[in-house]
Order: sequence, then structure tokens, then C-alpha cells
Amino acid sequence: MSRLHPLTERHAVEKLGWLRAAVLGANDGTLSTGSLIVGVASSHATHGNILIAGLSALVAGALSMAAGEYVSVSSQADSEHADVAREKQELATDWEGEVAELARIYQKRGLDEDLSRKVAVSLMKHDALGAHARDELGLSEATAARPIQAAFASATAFSSGALLPVLAAVLTPLAWVSWGVSLTSVVVLAVLGVVGAIAGGAAPLRPALRVTFWGIVAMIVTGGIGRLFGV
Repeated sequence: MSRLHPLTERHAVEKLGWLRAAVLGANDGTLSTGSLIVGVASSHATHGNILIAGLSALVAGALSMAAGEYVSVSSQADSEHADVAREKQELATDWEGEVAELARIYQKRGLDEDLSRKVAVSLMKHDALGAHARDELGLSEATAARPIQAAFASATAFSSGALLPVLAAVLTPLAWVSWGVSLTSVVVLAVLGVVGAIAGGAAPLRPALRVTFWGIVAMIVTGGIGRLFGV
């Protein structure tokens, strides 16, 4: 279950939260993998070595994202399960106290004392644990923490962003790999910036320029490192 404030309105940004997460993952994949390929290519490495570096960056990045997401969401799920178990114990030992606690929550939302208690009693007779999980703990079954699903989604998003720089490295002649990967990565970052801004309900120009700028900076820096230490 996921922690949500009971009074939070459902804005477009929340409805498209999954899209924003996917865009951020793809952005990471494009920027990190594209920059690494540019750095390796700038060191005068062979085409084979460049492709090995790009594929390694894709796989390692995807697995890292998946592992990090799995651990994070698993910790969230453990905390939520512990809270629900504690609430279940309180319901078994102090029913009246839990009724009063839920009633106070409804009073704070605007119901009078008598009505808030009637609502609390009615909901608890129907599903006491569900009522407290939703209205006291702010947990929602519809958005339950799913570690495996989150890990897979994170790895997929990263891989989808990293794939295009790798393909650019495959299809571009060795002498032009740095430029080809840089151009491809910048275009992809700009598109992702626009999509992420739209998903968040913001104007797309500034976010697109921001992510493009930092992408260019990252590739210039890694390219410089490759030239500096290249053979």
C-alpha cells in the first residue's frame, strides 16, 4: 500500500506519475550511457570496445536501477505492513478508542461530533482495518507497493533510454561516433524533457532546454576526459 494524504486532490501530475517516473528513468539511461560512450569514443578506442562499453553501461545501469528500486520499495512495503499489523492489534485491544480516533479525524474534516462518530462506527462495522488504513494511516490498496513490478519498470525505463545511444554507436562510422551519439542523445533528452514537462503539467520549453543543456555539459566533460587519457 502507498502512503497518500487522505485529502490530496487528484491532479494531472498524480494521474501521470508513472509516466514521469518512466521519463526520468529513460533520461538517466540516455544521459549516462550516451556520455560514457562519448568519453570512450573520444579516447580513440576501437569500435568494438565502444560497443562493449555502451552495452555494459546499459546492462549495469538497468540492473542498478532495478536493485535500488527493489530495495527502496521493499522497505516501504515493510513499513506499511508493520503499520497495518500495529493497527490490527490496536483494533483487537481497544475498539472504542479506535472508534474515537477515527471520529476525530472526520471532525477535523468538517463533520460534527455526532455525525463523525456515526460515520466511524458504520465504516468500522463494514471494514475496520480498511477504514483505519485509509483514513488514519493514509494507505491505499490501489497503489500498493510492489517491489518486483517497480524494479522491472525502473530497469525497462533506463534501458529504453540507453538503447538509442548504443544504437547510434552501432550505426555510426568510428570517426563520427562521438558526434553521432552526442546528437542522438541531445535530441532524445530534449524529447524526454518535453514529455516530462507535459506529464507534470508544465510548459515544455524550459524543462527541455534545461535537460538538454546539462546533457551537453555531461558529454563535453566526458569527451574531454576521454581525449585527456586516451591513447
